[in-house]
Amino acid sequence: MSEENSPAQRVAIGISFGNSYSSIGFTSAEGKAEVIANEEGDRQIPSILSYVDGEEFQGTQAKAQLVRNAKNTVAYFRDFLGQEFKSIDPTPCHQSAHPVQHESTIAFKIKDGADETENTVTVSEITTRHLRRLKNSASDYLGKDVNAAVITVPTNFGDTQKEALTKAAKEAGIEVLQFINEPVAAVLAYDARPEAKLSDKIVVVADLGGIRSDVAVIASRGGIYTILATAHDYDVAGTQLDKVLMDHFAKEFMKKHKTGGDPRENDRSLAKLKLESEAVKKALSIGASANFSVESLANGIDYTATINRSRYELLASKHFQAFTRLVTHAVEKAELDPLDISEIILAGGSAHTPRIASSLQSAFPETTTVLAPSTSPTALNPSELAVRGAAIQASLVQEFDVEDIVQSTHPMVTVTPHLSHAVGVLCISDSEESGVFQSIVDAETPLPVRRTAIISTPREGGDVLIKLTEGARHIKVTKPEPKPKAEKTKSDSDDEDSDEDSEEEEEIREKTWKVGKVLAEAALKELKKGAKVEVQINIDANLNVNCIFREVGGKGGVRGLLAGGKGQNGSA
Repeated sequence: MSEENSPAQRVAIGISFGNSYSSIGFTSAEGKAEVIANEEGDRQIPSILSYVDGEEFQGTQAKAQLVRNAKNTVAYFRDFLGQEFKSIDPTPCHQSAHPVQHESTIAFKIKDGADETENTVTVSEITTRHLRRLKNSASDYLGKDVNAAVITVPTNFGDTQKEALTKAAKEAGIEVLQFINEPVAAVLAYDARPEAKLSDKIVVVADLGGIRSDVAVIASRGGIYTILATAHDYDVAGTQLDKVLMDHFAKEFMKKHKTGGDPRENDRSLAKLKLESEAVKKALSIGASANFSVESLANGIDYTATINRSRYELLASKHFQAFTRLVTHAVEKAELDPLDISEIILAGGSAHTPRIASSLQSAFPETTTVLAPSTSPTALNPSELAVRGAAIQASLVQEFDVEDIVQSTHPMVTVTPHLSHAVGVLCISDSEESGVFQSIVDAETPLPVRRTAIISTPREGGDVLIKLTEGARHIKVTKPEPKPKAEKTKSDSDDEDSDEDSEEEEEIREKTWKVGKVLAEAALKELKKGAKVEVQINIDANLNVNCIFREVGGKGGVRGLLAGGKGQNGSA
């Protein structure tokens, strides 16, 4: 390894590289993740490059060129990396430079030189130019030459795409220390907060991005994250919400100006319509209404209009419902119930939309916390979650050799056995014959694992039998008893249909435990009144269980060892 790339000389940042927007972040000396603003003051930097007379524009300046210089403006290119031309969907690029096939890769034909000659520029080179600009912005801010990064990628980013991204980053002078999945980065951003309490939980990360939506169900066990299921949908995205507003304003424009024509049929008018509709969408996430104003929208006609949030939510309702269905589908794919979900983290720019958060709140029980700006005062900025997580990870790995990082993230190391059933205890006494199962090690916990719990015993004390057992989650559904039908008068019968629906009570769903196989038993004699028992469970990678039961404050205890291989489906 060269001296300039040695861990001691490394300056690493986190990069969130998205199809629509990119972000850069670092971790301060106090351990706090911060998002860096570029030269224009933008923390959310459009992933767009544009060329005018040989000069390169990026970010917000490049986005503005979609109106005047669309053919020389490249946008929505990240997912093209490492792909074959026949496998991509070029639809998002219709208002910008269109991708073309070039040898075995994908490229754009743009005039990126001062001589105005059309050149074929590969998607890898476009990515290198974009990453180089992000690197330079971070270097200017930090006052140091940034030379390494942890970069976020979607969960369905393949090895070929990662290799292409690594190569493009290297050309930009960036050493890729590690790729981190976007949903894992989002969970890490929340768990790294000083006030955060580490606990075993099931988290859903729902990312409503610009041209795609990604949902991941993650089991967080003692700070180790395991992805249980993922779902992806290119038909549910922020651009679909933009299109709803574009269609609305285009129709209103044609009603008001009969001779103006359809602004969606002219490329320049369409670009103006799209940019302003996106701005209106963002404004409606903050306020109750927003103004749409475009100079010379079509045929030289200026257009101004107003829309309120209620109208917007009505127009886009099917898209909100589709996103909620995508989230619930991911939970079903993980073979879980909504009651199992502890938190839903909303990520991505469109996650600022209040209706998206409220729809998810309605679809999940009250025990599920929806972390979004409109539902939680402690929620982080959804647009910054991925880059914050990447920045934190960069601070953790930047002092290690790349070879060590690669080895520590190799599947042989990271793909560990997991428990398929929870392991817990039943506390049984003379006065309580059955006992209540208390989970100590949850299902989907990576092995090896150690857990300690303090359990209460019957108040009267005495002899207690503690059983170490497997437990399976069970959803208990209680249907309300039908109410007796009272005699109805004629006037009452007129509203019979509406009243009947309103009087029906919803069924009650609650999470309970079904006790499975008994793994071990321990008898503790002559416990004091109100005594508590400490239970320690150690399960190694071979499913050997070492358990210790002892009275808190008492002497002695019971120790047992259960050989592995007796459980089913990877359970102890």
